Amino acid sequence: MYGDCQVISSMGGNVVSSETLFSSPIQNPNFNFLPFQPLPPMIPKEENGLLMRGKEEMDSGSGSEQVEEKSGNEQESTEQPPKKKRYHRHTARQIQEMEAVFKECPHPDDKQRMKLSQELGLKPRQVKFWFQNRRTQMKAQQDRSDNVILRAENESLKNEFYRLQAELSKLVCPNCGGPAVPGGISFEELRIENARLREELERVCAIASRYIGRPIQTMGAAPALMPPSLDLDMNIYPRHFTEPMASCTEMMPVPMLPETASFQENNLVLAEEEKTVAMELAMSSMDELVKMCRTNEPLWIRNNENGRELLNLEEHARMFPWAPSNLKQRSTEFRTEASRDSAVVIMNSVTLVDAFLDANKWTELFPSIVARAKTVQVVSAGVSGTNGSLQLMYAELQVLSPLVPTREAYFLRYCQQQNLDDETYWAIVDFPIDGFHNNLQASFPLYRRRPSGCLIQDMPNGYSRVTWVEHAEIEEKPVHQIFSHFVYNGMAFGAHRWLAVLERQCERVASLMARNITDLGVIPSPEARKNLMRLAQRLIRTFCVNISTSSGQLWTALPDSADDTVRITTRKVTEPGQPNGLILCAVSTTWLPYPHDQVFDLLRDERRRSQLEVLSNGNALHEVAHIANGAHPGNCISLLRINVASNSSQHVELMLQESCTDRSGSLVVYSTVDVDSVQLAMSGEDPSCIPLLPLGFFITPVELIRDAGDDQGKSVPPSEEASGHISGSLLTVGLQVLASTVPSAKINLSSIAAINNHLCTTVHQITAALSSSTAPSCPDNGIGVLGSCTEPASAPEK
Repeated sequence: MYGDCQVISSMGGNVVSSETLFSSPIQNPNFNFLPFQPLPPMIPKEENGLLMRGKEEMDSGSGSEQVEEKSGNEQESTEQPPKKKRYHRHTARQIQEMEAVFKECPHPDDKQRMKLSQELGLKPRQVKFWFQNRRTQMKAQQDRSDNVILRAENESLKNEFYRLQAELSKLVCPNCGGPAVPGGISFEELRIENARLREELERVCAIASRYIGRPIQTMGAAPALMPPSLDLDMNIYPRHFTEPMASCTEMMPVPMLPETASFQENNLVLAEEEKTVAMELAMSSMDELVKMCRTNEPLWIRNNENGRELLNLEEHARMFPWAPSNLKQRSTEFRTEASRDSAVVIMNSVTLVDAFLDANKWTELFPSIVARAKTVQVVSAGVSGTNGSLQLMYAELQVLSPLVPTREAYFLRYCQQQNLDDETYWAIVDFPIDGFHNNLQASFPLYRRRPSGCLIQDMPNGYSRVTWVEHAEIEEKPVHQIFSHFVYNGMAFGAHRWLAVLERQCERVASLMARNITDLGVIPSPEARKNLMRLAQRLIRTFCVNISTSSGQLWTALPDSADDTVRITTRKVTEPGQPNGLILCAVSTTWLPYPHDQVFDLLRDERRRSQLEVLSNGNALHEVAHIANGAHPGNCISLLRINVASNSSQHVELMLQESCTDRSGSLVVYSTVDVDSVQLAMSGEDPSCIPLLPLGFFITPVELIRDAGDDQGKSVPPSEEASGHISGSLLTVGLQVLASTVPSAKINLSSIAAINNHLCTTVHQITAALSSSTAPSCPDNGIGVLGSCTEPASAPEK
């Protein structure tokens, strides 16, 4: 997933862009800016300084040897031999006094030299020569020091130059696979020229088709690489519906986020002495985690309202007095989040441990939580790479909304197999590194991951019982009102959400590895089914990263949004696997007074999408392939045919959709794909080059506390009246458009207004469809249905 990031980070030093490499005159043999002629010999600075010093001494004399004064005639005469030099050595007091004056004034004038000579009993010329020699000596020392520094920099630049030469020789063209030619026309110019030629080709083909009487296919509609093997007839798949089927919008291309954002580069590597400290902390953190997983009250207090377990901070301080968070007084600037949960997942402990110790597998296992992850250093490999393994890792955790900032942290991950009560467990603990390493760049907001992790116990038939503990300190920063309850109650990054996603993903992996498949539909083989599931996995992964603040993505609030929940951003995309150009993305979050499973059923079912005209555009959908990847019927991957009037056997429009749900939330993500791309994925070829443009929905269940004054004059169900809680959900809608095929283009206000209007209309129609499917006696709850784009439903205060 982060191949580009790893290549860039492995180069070391400052990151050099490809444009800079390709435009370098040194690398291009066609540019000869430097004449290759012998250069005059150069004298090193150090030797040059010594020569200058010797010349100055010959001209002006020395402080330790004086030549007797001669008249001009005596100096010019060659008949009389020169007299023998007479040496004079300064006393320690004279040198000390002149040194003191030299520090204050290295260039004394005639009056200062005269006064100093009288005080020291020297001639004015002797004082003058001493200061001259002292200045020369200081200059020579400085030159020698500069020479050493310049030589070291020269060696470093040489090594960097040779390294960049080697990297450049390995580059290949992303389109043809041939060697990349440095210099010449830039990629940007080639891309613009390519777009112009494509338009010209389409125009010529249109003119030619008028004369020959039949249409001519352009490059964009070229025949497939393989003969059409997908039978997408409406009656081939046995799943039929008697009701009118819904459809998918074709209103705009849906873009995808580039995944080239690099990690924080702090040059963070543990030294040998720090590795010993890290291993000692790993043992104490492991002991703390095991006790927190196996100890109940009074360490953990169960909330009677929602059944979740919360940490008793006072009892924790008593049980673990050595913990860094308990040794110092708690600051009001940090908020403690701690939670515990347990569940049985369909995956054995060895596979789980392997996934946790591999940063890429860990990221794929939690696509909606882990935005980025990287193994910075393997401190200890342990036995067979697992038992006793200690790794330095970096991770960025996310909530699928730009209204909640991501959390970044460096931490150490330790894995150990333990025997507890004659049972074998695998324990994985994460603990902070800032306790003994200060070379860290603070993230915003500051996030400290205290000993957290899981205890894994093998069970029969390939299942495992996982007990999860999340413990962290987060800097107290204001969160948007609509997400405040979700974040402050620990649901956003707590153990409940981690374990719920793990349950669902383990079911997905089990479905991916299953052999007795009965839901193939038009999918020709189990291998093709696996490839289509991997393509859908990239669809989900891309969407999750698109709509969050990961990788430092900046979002802008629209001023005409009354509740300030609409955010937009743009990205320049040039990577393969997604459409090149300028991407415009808009995300909106709305609180709805409906259970999250009811909203999920509306959005995932293609039969009910006909109620959402903004998402159907008058077209019907028919499911031609269905892959179940979980026990819940909503956990599935669907290949849908878009029934448009222009569709024919030669031109078929498809949609790839994945829907997934668990007790922490639901996702419905889809993207239009062409038949050639689906055939490419099913044939076993690498699907990473298939451009996916995902858009979709993220639904989060939220239970809000009702204020006493909110019930006046409103009908409230007995269950809500007794509990004082409102059951609802947060609906996050993410839309993307390809605003321009030129990445350097500028976005215009009309594009922003169009995507904002489409976003508001989508939310309105979803709310209206939910309202119409609810019984007439459904309570108002003081929230109601959206009346206009600028007056959305707002969540009540906590």
